[in-house]
Amino acid sequence: MVFTTELLMLINHHRPVTLSWISTDLSFESTFETSGTLYQKDRFRFDLLLSQPDGLNSGDEEEGNSTVETARHMLWVEISPARVIMSLQGNGKFCYRHFWEPGIYGLSRYWLNDDGGDIANAFRLRNYTRRLQLEGETLPEYLRIEYELWSDKVQLGNYVLNLEVYH
Repeated sequence: MVFTTELLMLINHHRPVTLSWISTDLSFESTFETSGTLYQKDRFRFDLLLSQPDGLNSGDEEEGNSTVETARHMLWVEISPARVIMSLQGNGKFCYRHFWEPGIYGLSRYWLNDDGGDIANAFRLRNYTRRLQLEGETLPEYLRIEYELWSDKVQLGNYVLNLEVYH
């Protein structure tokens, strides 16, 4: 059984991906297209690694200055029918980690790194996942997460995350 799991982890699929966030009650919408690598951990669990798409300014570099090193980020999405975890990591200063599971309050953690890469500031919000929908025959093709974002007892909005993996 261990051999089978290790063998499945070696199987990866490079695919185009579209990721969008939409607020249903605030004026917020963000969509980007990039390439991703889908790793199959077992029959129903996958890791999807997305790189920052070309031309997306992370706020860490100045436009038109070729001497400034471009900050690259890696978006890592752990996908299963029951749970999704998404992390933004990289050599930029802003990072986050979201945990979504239907019917529960998950954590959304955000932090800023200082110039040395250590955590300078951090805070947590809660998210209540109303719906998690995953579609695809053998590999994930479409993921939709509908959730509320909360700070203590104050709701910060309703959001929808859509992820499409093109096969």
